[in-house]
Amino acid sequence: MSQTTPQNPSLQGLSQQAREAKSWPFEQARLLLDRVLKLRLSDAERDLAASLIVEGKVAEAVAALPALNRAVVFQCGFGASGLPHMGTFGEAARPTMVRNAFRALTGDHWPTRLIAFSDDMDGLRKVPEGIPNPQMLAEDLHKPLTTVRDPFGTHDSFGAHNNARLRAFLDSFGFDYEFLSSTEQYRSGRFDGTLLTLLERFDAIQAIMLPTLGAERRETYSPFLPISPITGHVLQVPTLERNVEKGTIVFDDPAGGRTELPVTGGHVKLQWKPDWAMRWTALGVDYEMSGKDLIESVRESGKICRALGGVPPEGFNFELFLDIEGKKISKSKGNGLTMEEWLRYGTPESLSWYMFQSPKSAKSLHFNVIPRAIDDYLAFIEAYKTQEPAKRIDNAVWSIHAGNPPTHTSPVSFALLLNLVGVANASTKDQLWAYFARYLPEATPQNEPLLDQLMERALNYYEDFVKPTKAYRLPDDKEKAALLDLAARLSALPADTTDGEVIQAEVYAVGKDHGFEPLRAWFGALYEVLLGASQGPRFGSFAAIYGLPQTIALIQAGADGRLAGEAPE
Repeated sequence: MSQTTPQNPSLQGLSQQAREAKSWPFEQARLLLDRVLKLRLSDAERDLAASLIVEGKVAEAVAALPALNRAVVFQCGFGASGLPHMGTFGEAARPTMVRNAFRALTGDHWPTRLIAFSDDMDGLRKVPEGIPNPQMLAEDLHKPLTTVRDPFGTHDSFGAHNNARLRAFLDSFGFDYEFLSSTEQYRSGRFDGTLLTLLERFDAIQAIMLPTLGAERRETYSPFLPISPITGHVLQVPTLERNVEKGTIVFDDPAGGRTELPVTGGHVKLQWKPDWAMRWTALGVDYEMSGKDLIESVRESGKICRALGGVPPEGFNFELFLDIEGKKISKSKGNGLTMEEWLRYGTPESLSWYMFQSPKSAKSLHFNVIPRAIDDYLAFIEAYKTQEPAKRIDNAVWSIHAGNPPTHTSPVSFALLLNLVGVANASTKDQLWAYFARYLPEATPQNEPLLDQLMERALNYYEDFVKPTKAYRLPDDKEKAALLDLAARLSALPADTTDGEVIQAEVYAVGKDHGFEPLRAWFGALYEVLLGASQGPRFGSFAAIYGLPQTIALIQAGADGRLAGEAPE
């Protein structure tokens, strides 16, 4: 991927709006801008840059101040011991949203980079479940992931295999990033200068880390993890001696006794908190987010970063997702939702929408949130079309689509499709498209691709989650009278009526005439009696697509009790 992203016209000319935007990506972008100006410029230069930026003259500021030509660096980190998952998506999606906000804030005149860093030099600690050739992995335990043999037989190492999967995953969602391998960076010498600084300031790093550890671990802890020249294992052993002039450490290798190795050139790696701090320093990272569970780690890594002469990046800790019972999601427990599962029932855009919402609040991540996420995303797209520019920039779809959301999405909601699948007893997209041939005669899978995608996902979701929970009920006397009245009124309309508003007007009129108060009680009765659910789509639109004669027959069946499994009296 490219080191920096070409200018995007959709992100230009928005500096004033970006300064006033209230959504969290812009709040973060403004904090990031303050940080970068403070770190890179003198007081006088900072005053000049700030005044030019406020006037919307970022290009002039960048041209006048060479320090602003250096890219602003965003980073997201990934473990290389497993395959991409839901958290992987969030790790890339959220900083990308802040990056886009920063680009808008600076008129897209300031170069930016997003580093996707794979921690693939870690030692393999255990054999992952569900992996082929587990015995092979068991034989390679404790070796760096990039020297562990690939159990899939497709790459040079297990780390290389998982890195390829990670990159394919990020590419499939269109993320713009620069991939960095920990192994390659250590071996290439890119980290050598910072590693030598850490060696020199070893005691200061120990003073930060040791108070955070238990008594037993304090006895053996070292920030350096040497790689045994005999076994190739990543060793957690004490550092017995340090030679700052030679750039080496001495340790006791269980396989070969007292050993001296350079801390440079990939002969050692760092424990993860010092490693995180070292990367921030060596790569000049300006922004990185992390989960709430890493608050203490961020604090300790920040102290180490300062001890190395660096400045910790800007960022914040986002809340973790919860399962349907409100418990923390755990990969080992399997109580979460996988990427494959979300994409079986929802779209990538709906997941981005869900990731955008309230990142500092805990939210359930379960199957039941997907339909609402899809329809909320569609609603935000529709709202965007009529919003004034100052409001548009705070709309989630602006951040999801880097300032250029689609002008057309789906003509109907996901909730409506779910109910259509159930009532029509559909099992294929062709059956659903047959209903739309009358309602939207010009629509085809080619010119309504999102609708076509939503049909497939609605079929999947209905079969797996809605169908097993369908529970029709009998109408009471008041509801039955209203249903029969509605059937009669719809029968008076032309049979080929496809105007959902005309049908909806009759539904409203019946509810009012039969004294439903509040009126939502009438719609609740329609959903529960006719659709077997507590909620449903706009009934007029549903009837227009399903067909008026079929809808009338459905209403009559519900009024007679046939949908609830009882024969009419």
